[in-house]
Amino acid sequence: MTQQVPSTEPELAGVRNFRDVGGLSTVDGRRVRHGVLFRSGHLAHATAADAAFLSSLGLHTVFDFRNAADQRLEGPDVELPGVRNVNLPLTDPADGAEFWKMVRDGDLDQLRTVLSDGRAAERMASSYRTIIRERTAEHSRVLHALAEDSVPALMHCAAGKDRAGLSIAVTLLAVGVEREAIEADYLESNAAHRRYKVHRSASSPDAMSPEVMELLSPLFDARAEYLAAAFATIEQLWGDTDTYLTEGLGLAPETRERLRERLLD
Repeated sequence: MTQQVPSTEPELAGVRNFRDVGGLSTVDGRRVRHGVLFRSGHLAHATAADAAFLSSLGLHTVFDFRNAADQRLEGPDVELPGVRNVNLPLTDPADGAEFWKMVRDGDLDQLRTVLSDGRAAERMASSYRTIIRERTAEHSRVLHALAEDSVPALMHCAAGKDRAGLSIAVTLLAVGVEREAIEADYLESNAAHRRYKVHRSASSPDAMSPEVMELLSPLFDARAEYLAAAFATIEQLWGDTDTYLTEGLGLAPETRERLRERLLD
């Protein structure tokens, strides 16, 4: 039976996890404007109808956070006329290449060794901490671009869950969205019609067995603990969100105000 997408969202055939971030509330009672900030999985498999819908959004910029290995695996994004494409990899192609090859090709014993007993979830939390700690220049570039002229904008990675999820979270922190609202939006990636389709090239009978899928699930879930690891890293390294934004990302008060003007009602 086909999964029914809520009527308030477009049913895109080749793009997973698309949504408008509009409507989220800020700590001072404002809301993110609809139609200015979108998130999704990659656009490499977008159909002609998907591309027509995306073109109708009036996008200025698509931020692609995939690395070169991701792009080789999935393909380049579809071309959207008049839209600027900015590729800002948030992970190194070599980082974890052998790990993800094992995820695709490994047998059950290999997966048990690497992923069982909480190791998969800890790997994900660690990757969130690393992105916050090491990718300040990329996040700064995104926020400055949004403050200047790059909206409406779409942010995506492969699944639209981790790298895009963190970049959306950082953007929402910068305009004062409540953390509870940021987490709720992040967890929307777990909806059945949004989830990344797991691909396994192994041909053995247990390649997609229930045990394999259980071992892999922490890698493909959006979990509150992962986002909490990112927020905790901000506090550990910078003390608080404001210091992270000003010192870590180099956002001047006037830049944050322009960002709020562009993204909030």
